Amino acid sequence: MSFINHKLKVLAFAALGSGIFLSCAPSKNAVASKPSKVASQAGKVVPTNLKWSERMMLSEMQRFPEAWMLDFSKSPKWTYPSAIVLDGAEQLYLKTGKKEYYDYISGFGKDLIKEDGTILTYDLDKYNIDMLNSGNVLLYLYEKEKDQKYLKALQTLRLQIDGQPRTNEGSFWHKKIYPYQVWLDGLYMGMPFYTHYTKDFVKGAEATKAYDDIVFQFDSVQKNLLDKKTGLLYHAWDESKEQAWANKETGLSPNFWGRAMGWYGMAMVDVLDYLPKDHPGRARLISYIKSYSDAVIKVQDKKSGLWYQILDKPLANGNYEEATASAMFVYTMIKAVNKGYLPKSYKAAAQKGYDGIIKNLITVDENGVVNLNKCCAVAGLGGNPYRDGSYEYYVNEEIRSNDGKGTGPFILASLEFEK
Repeated sequence: MSFINHKLKVLAFAALGSGIFLSCAPSKNAVASKPSKVASQAGKVVPTNLKWSERMMLSEMQRFPEAWMLDFSKSPKWTYPSAIVLDGAEQLYLKTGKKEYYDYISGFGKDLIKEDGTILTYDLDKYNIDMLNSGNVLLYLYEKEKDQKYLKALQTLRLQIDGQPRTNEGSFWHKKIYPYQVWLDGLYMGMPFYTHYTKDFVKGAEATKAYDDIVFQFDSVQKNLLDKKTGLLYHAWDESKEQAWANKETGLSPNFWGRAMGWYGMAMVDVLDYLPKDHPGRARLISYIKSYSDAVIKVQDKKSGLWYQILDKPLANGNYEEATASAMFVYTMIKAVNKGYLPKSYKAAAQKGYDGIIKNLITVDENGVVNLNKCCAVAGLGGNPYRDGSYEYYVNEEIRSNDGKGTGPFILASLEFEK
């Protein structure tokens, strides 16, 4: 897309925000007889009388006029954060019928997938499980448009699963360059896609084998990464125990990183959308969600309702209430309540967390654009320069606003609360 066309799209979207959306029904708190309520929306790029899900989605579209920009990318790149926000866009399109949401999703496919099905910037040989997550967008677009280029791209991503290196007992390595390492992040990056693809394209014994494999990934994580004392799960496990960050006896990384736990919770509730109702592993996954939620609630800040970057050390120097993990925990729990995986009593903790995000981490610009602040930009283990998994490492990573790893879960959580 040329720079001029890009600027035109920004201007067109601003016009949509201040024009078309003004015809939306006012919120429950609005008084129809007072035209000043409508007048107050003049000049708002994002109308303030919409629900939080739409307000954040429209804000993301304003900040990142092309969906490939959602990871602060300077040029189209196949990466994972866009897919989380676009999951929200899919649900908003279904809910509202507003075509601009669909166009935003569709634009991602058009920009990233070539006509022959090649995925821009993707390298199968790296066996990076992060790269499977945006396959969820292609599953949606193929279902809607039946474009063969999306099917070819999906088949390429599915090939990655077949070749993804595994631990001796069968857990997926996070990346080929991280041998024998299982990260909690990987369950979210790979398993919802693997389950959804299986549901859409695989039948019979082959499907059963795939579903069994998917549930096993969670069983293995519960066995190898769970801290039985707290119920929390460590960020990662090195089966070889060779990494400098790995405990020489257990192979575990040293800390409970908030977002790693957030990824794991979202993975469980999202996989259950596609796992067959009669699969024997469903009950186990639901039991994991229950023990997970109990552990998460124990480390929830009693005053703010939020969660810390390092979950079990709230008072340690430099720790902070972190937005992406908080949004992920809230989404996991409220969705689990709505789906019947958790008793309704768990809604209170989810609500407290959601209210805490809005009160403490959300700011709204004069033009109505909504911001989510205090997002950890990135955190990992190993690599070069080497990330040692220490407390000091996690709390000193970059903090920024409007990271898709936080705005996406916030949109999804908002949609669950708005049901």
